[in-house]
Amino acid sequence: MAHHMMRPPYVDPNTQICYDSSNPEFEGWLTKQSMWLKDWRRRYFILKGSKLFFAKTEYAAPHGMIDLSQCTTVKSADLKSRKRNSFEVSTPEMTFLLYADTEKEKDDWIGNVGRAIVRCSSTYQPREYDSKNYGEGDEDDDDLSEYSNDSNNPYFN
Repeated sequence: MAHHMMRPPYVDPNTQICYDSSNPEFEGWLTKQSMWLKDWRRRYFILKGSKLFFAKTEYAAPHGMIDLSQCTTVKSADLKSRKRNSFEVSTPEMTFLLYADTEKEKDDWIGNVGRAIVRCSSTYQPREYDSKNYGEGDEDDDDLSEYSNDSNNPYFN
């Protein structure tokens, strides 16, 4: 990743707000299903903060953006897409289907996008309580492990 060059910003067509896409946290090629025609198009994806941009080439201005602060899940989607190494990024309005070239790249993308979703999620708070704070109701203690903040919960599975 030595080729850090200035990439033109993404300009939101609705608001005209410019979003800087240089020096991203994670980037690489994915193939994305187009919203309307449902054909598959190879795009260069750029993860920066809570935004996931996509462009036609590594150096082009991004022409699309997924706002991860609106996203609810990122998860494997091989069955839904009928493609290997695929995953979906879901917002309340729509689901983006993507696939990577390798399983490792897919896992890296799910991990990085998932962390970004968790970071900007308004519902994400570190649990202030754990089982030792519950004096009574010992039978409930086992359930609390489901809510731990390890990397498997709740956005990754």
